[in-house]
Amino acid sequence: MARWISTELRQTIADRARQLCEYCLIAEAETFYGCEVDHIISEKHGGSTDEANLAFACVVCNRAKGSDIATLAEDGAVVELFHPRRHAWNDHFSIEGARIIGLTRIGRATERLLKLNAPDRIEERVWIQRWKS
Repeated sequence: MARWISTELRQTIADRARQLCEYCLIAEAETFYGCEVDHIISEKHGGSTDEANLAFACVVCNRAKGSDIATLAEDGAVVELFHPRRHAWNDHFSIEGARIIGLTRIGRATERLLKLNAPDRIEERVWIQRWKS
């Protein structure tokens, strides 16, 4: 059973992430479903409920990630997923228009597993870009 995350801990995690999903960078205020606190390494894999193992994630990314910590790369090899506490987002991803581009094996594997460029996700980013301009 997941440990309870206090309001204070959730706020700490959200503030550290600047209220942005640490996977797709959508702002919590701009996503319909909001954001949640994600166990980067799930409790079922031995992950703890402390700041070092928690990330701020939009509901869509968090549901797609689930308890996964790795996936298969294009060549069938096992590759770890992006880890917001150990990896720098800009080292593994870039943004081109409304698409998030995986720059590394980790970035490409995470982009594919989290479906960061699914048509509805791209449409959401296009809408946000238009709304902001």
